[in-house]
Order: sequence, then C-alpha cells, then structure tokens
Amino acid sequence: MSPRVLVVDDEPFIVTGLRTFLEDEGMHVDSAGSGEEAVDIVRNDSGIDVCIMDMRLPGMNGDTTIRTLYEICPDLRFIIHTGSADYSIPDDLRAIGIDERQLFAKPLLDMMPLAETVAALAGGRD
Repeated sequence: MSPRVLVVDDEPFIVTGLRTFLEDEGMHVDSAGSGEEAVDIVRNDSGIDVCIMDMRLPGMNGDTTIRTLYEICPDLRFIIHTGSADYSIPDDLRAIGIDERQLFAKPLLDMMPLAETVAALAGGRD
C-alpha cells in the first residue's frame, strides 16, 4: 500500500512542489495550510502515515502542531521541513522519535532523500 502523507505548510508553491514529487513517487498526499487544519484532518482520518511539518505557520506553530497530532495519533511519524537555519529539535519531540534524519531545510534542491525518508517512516509504522 502506498504511503499516505500530510504536508503542512502555508506556502502553496511548497505544498504543490512536494505534492507533485511525492505523488510521482507513488504516494497519496493531503495538505493543510495551518496547524489547526492539520489537527482537523488527522482527527477525521487516522490513516495518514507521515506528516511533513513546516515550523513557521499562522496560528499554531509546527512544534505545537506535532505535539497535538502525536496525542491524537501516536503512530503518526513526522518530518520537519523548515526554512529556519537555526531550528533545533526540542527534547520532547526527540522523545517521540524525531531526530536530525527527519529534519530537512528549505529549499530542497533534491527531494529524493525526503521521499526516501517518508517511505522508510511509513514502512516502520505499526
């Protein structure tokens, strides 16, 4: 079964680029433009395997959104996709399994490592 991915980013061209690439890799992609929208999607659909999360979002930021999504769906896996050069993964997010292998800086010049990470995380979902 192909991985189901939720892309959370408030920049439409980022969402479009990720969606196009990941769908070309055989994945099903949904998107949300805010943390609040992502929470609504996951509350109504627990079949999402991996969430690609921007950190700077209107309203609820990426860290808070990840914490909330993890409470709703502890099997959900996360990738952080940020334009912030000084972003550091908080200890509580490390405790749920997020590390530097799941941290990708914008702009991505090569999306294949991201797609490979999504596939690996989706394959490890219980």
